[in-house]
Amino acid sequence: QVQLVESGGGLVQAGGSLRLSCAATGSVISANAMAWYRMVPGKQREIVAQVTRDGSIKYSASVKDRFTFSRDPGKNTMYLQMNALKSEDTAMYYCWMGGTWGQGTQVTVSS
Repeated sequence: QVQLVESGGGLVQAGGSLRLSCAATGSVISANAMAWYRMVPGKQREIVAQVTRDGSIKYSASVKDRFTFSRDPGKNTMYLQMNALKSEDTAMYYCWMGGTWGQGTQVTVSS
């Protein structure tokens, strides 16, 4: 059974950076079944970055060129590097891997 543990959220000023981590324990089902989502109360869940079937990374238009998805298979860990953060990036961020969700980590960007 896969469990995901997220870390790296916090409070940052607009224009700053954060890196989220998502460490998996247990069996990793598929190296390509990975994604980062975010949720804001009252709004629809948004997929921020996902690994597509061909292994490429697809980003939402709102974060493209600012966020970078990466992974370290040896550590069973995926990352989301977030640069040039904006107040509208404030949300709870969740990692998803092979059908399992992380616990979420809050990112708050102050303007």
